[in-house]
Amino acid sequence: MISIMQLDRVVDKLRDSGMSGYEAKAYLALLAAGRPYNGYEVAKASGVPRSTVYETLAKLVARGAAFEVRVGNTESTAYLALPAESFIAKLRRDFDDNIESLTTALPRVARRPEANLVHHIRGRANVVDRARDLIQRAGEDLFVSIWAEEAGDLENDLRQAVRRGVDVSIVAFGDVTYEVGHFYRHTFSSPEVVLGRLGARLFVVADDRRSVLVGGAFGDDTWAMWSDDPAVVLVAVEFVRHDIAMQVLVERLGKDTVDAFWHTDPTLERLQTGQGSPGLRRQAL
Repeated sequence: MISIMQLDRVVDKLRDSGMSGYEAKAYLALLAAGRPYNGYEVAKASGVPRSTVYETLAKLVARGAAFEVRVGNTESTAYLALPAESFIAKLRRDFDDNIESLTTALPRVARRPEANLVHHIRGRANVVDRARDLIQRAGEDLFVSIWAEEAGDLENDLRQAVRRGVDVSIVAFGDVTYEVGHFYRHTFSSPEVVLGRLGARLFVVADDRRSVLVGGAFGDDTWAMWSDDPAVVLVAVEFVRHDIAMQVLVERLGKDTVDAFWHTDPTLERLQTGQGSPGLRRQAL
């Protein structure tokens, strides 16, 4: 048996699919009955007011979620739910048809922005959703700089991008548990040193060099900036390319050799000073 709390969640999901609250409750009552119910029985089982139950049932019939049936030899009308599997299949077909229609229609409506855009995103879920969007729409190349804490959320999308033939370049910080595309682990400097220098887990996703998501995280506090400004995209892509080139040089020359050079050359010593950005710290407030 399903609990009251679980039932409320199902009602909410049905409302997300386009039903009203009354329609969702009436449909669930019919589904649970397993036999035709008249309006009085539906109202009693669902909590839908008797004054609106027949209007609600008519909407279910029009939606294709229920059928009118005749009971015995009488002229009285009862209602039978569309089976759950059939209803789910119908919702899926309707959703796919809507997406297909919008895929054709929306690009015809949209005008290219007259200016390059920048917008800010707050919250881990929102940032991850935007990153996934960029990865999913990439058709040629992706440049990604990512930390282990965020990498797991993007693994499937990155693998799918590779299967689509997208040239994926990734530089990874920390214990990322998978390798996809052209994958490079940032071992010079260590993730701990980088985090101490930057003060945040800075990550980048650039799709086809047309837009970029630059984000950061302090613990669970996550934010990002998305832009299609070519200059911003160029800087972000070059940031990832530079990190990858650095890791290749370390692999070829040896970590000890590069480390010794890094700490004896006066120019490189100067560039190491300074810890992160005050602006990044303000983002977390």
